[in-house]
Amino acid sequence: MRSILFSSFLFLMFQQTYAQVIETVEPSFIRTVQFSGSTNQSELPIIELGQRLQLSFDDINGDEVDYYYTIEHFNFDWTPSDLSKGEYLDGFDDVRIEFYENSFNTLQIFSHYSVNIPNRETRAIQKSGNYLLSIFDDDGYIVFSRKFMVMERDLSVQVEIKRARDIRKIREQQVVHFTIDSRDLLLINPKQNVKTLVLQNNNLKNAITDLKPLYTIGSELIYRYDQEAAFMGGNEFLSFDNKDIRSAVNGVRRVELNDLYENFLFTNRERASQPYTYNPDINGNFVVRNLYAQNQTIEAEYVWMHFNLQYFKDLGDKEIHIYGNFNNWTIDGTTFMRYNAKTDTYQNSRLFKQGFYNYKYVIVDRDGTIEPGTICGNFWETENDYTVLVYYRAPGQRFDRLMGIGISNSTNITNN
Repeated sequence: MRSILFSSFLFLMFQQTYAQVIETVEPSFIRTVQFSGSTNQSELPIIELGQRLQLSFDDINGDEVDYYYTIEHFNFDWTPSDLSKGEYLDGFDDVRIEFYENSFNTLQIFSHYSVNIPNRETRAIQKSGNYLLSIFDDDGYIVFSRKFMVMERDLSVQVEIKRARDIRKIREQQVVHFTIDSRDLLLINPKQNVKTLVLQNNNLKNAITDLKPLYTIGSELIYRYDQEAAFMGGNEFLSFDNKDIRSAVNGVRRVELNDLYENFLFTNRERASQPYTYNPDINGNFVVRNLYAQNQTIEAEYVWMHFNLQYFKDLGDKEIHIYGNFNNWTIDGTTFMRYNAKTDTYQNSRLFKQGFYNYKYVIVDRDGTIEPGTICGNFWETENDYTVLVYYRAPGQRFDRLMGIGISNSTNITNN
């Protein structure tokens, strides 16, 4: 218990120390927060002006509580911008989420809430940049929040993925090179006014921020760093799929029915010392689905998933956690792997909504540092998605515009 409390405290302290605005972690009765833009997967939404944004979540208390949402605009560094709400919103926020449904024919009762933006009250988001969507209860207390981005397409961004030049890291790292082309726009003092954000698998927790251009060629800003733009390659995510809740398939070893269904996964082992093996994944994300349901959102069951890891190396005072976008890449008590001396394995039981989930095992140090490759390994061959976001604030402007995006995948990785 002390170890879990320590992890939760450490996470909050780490967030408050290093972030200007933090995402509020949802309480235990809020489950399966899905936040998406143009994809079916729940991930960090990056949408264009005018595109639709969707947030949904379950309240497993099932008591039809009223929830409200607000939208706030932020600068590149997640400090509040100088814009008033009327400047970046057409319409208004701080309104009740009107659409909710109660679960149907499930063992775990829950209320499913969803909101689309734009809608009747919040008619449009009018400025590009960073945003925070916050959910409040009827008493005005914040329940949870999520970050998202809104962009324009005024800049062209070309992204290439390279192997590391450092011979010591060449088997482990992937390096992001990119070029920003501003042929139709004059970028004044780009070393100060252009800011960049480089993401691996849409995870803001390990983003590389604010690289400066190494040099310019005409209208192009060239970013060809090595170690400064390097990510550990990681390994393909582990996964389970329990869309058929009664069958022991797709990673599930055994099924039990108690108060709720319980799925016991096959024992995982340390992969860092094993050769790399390609295994298709969705890069840490998840999709809710029930094979026999007509309405996935209210007919998918909640299941106790039992994780089991065989790991023999000494941890010292570190901890092992399961890690993925199923809870917005958060380290907390629900992800903690407890050591079971009887089986000589690390175990975790956590409530998941039926579906297909990616996850991995990470080691967390006492200072909050996450070691993602110690158990699962780091390989240059690993398939990862990379996203480069480009912000610009012209002289006299009062906020950072998100003006370009570049996307690439490490399946196209090259040596030079």
